[in-house]
Amino acid sequence: MADSSMETRVTEVGEGIYQLHTPVGTGKTAFSFNQYLLVDDAPLLFHTGSRRLFPAVRAAIARVMPVERLRYVAFSHCESDECGAMNELLDAAPEAEPVCGRIAAMVDADMFDRAPRALQEGEVLALGKRRVRWLDAPHLPHGWECGYLFEESTGTLLCGDLFTQPGAGHPAVTRDDILGPSEAMRQAMDYYAHGPDAPRLLEKLAATSPRLLACMHGRAYEGDGAALLRELSRALSGTA
Repeated sequence: MADSSMETRVTEVGEGIYQLHTPVGTGKTAFSFNQYLLVDDAPLLFHTGSRRLFPAVRAAIARVMPVERLRYVAFSHCESDECGAMNELLDAAPEAEPVCGRIAAMVDADMFDRAPRALQEGEVLALGKRRVRWLDAPHLPHGWECGYLFEESTGTLLCGDLFTQPGAGHPAVTRDDILGPSEAMRQAMDYYAHGPDAPRLLEKLAATSPRLLACMHGRAYEGDGAALLRELSRALSGTA
């Protein structure tokens, strides 16, 4: 069951894009989990939250639209906060299907009650007025199967665990520094694979010129996302 003290905040961070934000813990142990709901003819949820968070996430979705309208439930890589409540969501939304990259579909499909839709590198999924494009990013920051979605009309990069920030994540969107807090957390608890392709992959993400970095932990960032991704690349290489 979800902790009764958990409250999920719903904020529209881009046109038709809603951040579902659940803080857990207090003080120095405070952390947060975000999902992003893209409302369109075929609505998509990026990340499910853990099974423990499912009641709160379901209630948050219902504040925006009926949960059963969900058509796609996408995830970056396989961890409990990315796809732990997938089967609960599939049960609540009978027409929804999981969406992920090819590797996740190959190695993780047996975990889900419905077969995932596997997206190729650069493949576009049309939701109605908006389109999302899959970008493979193995081991960035971790997970062989890792990848991200880029929403073209708003320039939103659903960037998963990149720029993970501690704390409760207020406000929902910021133009202030998020690299500093995320780097401080990485130095304290390094969750990066440090794969040799990280610079190339970060440059590929930067080339989308995102205007909004939709982070899964902490605040989303509005501004020059390409510049911030390149700053992250320099930080990882020790040249910042």
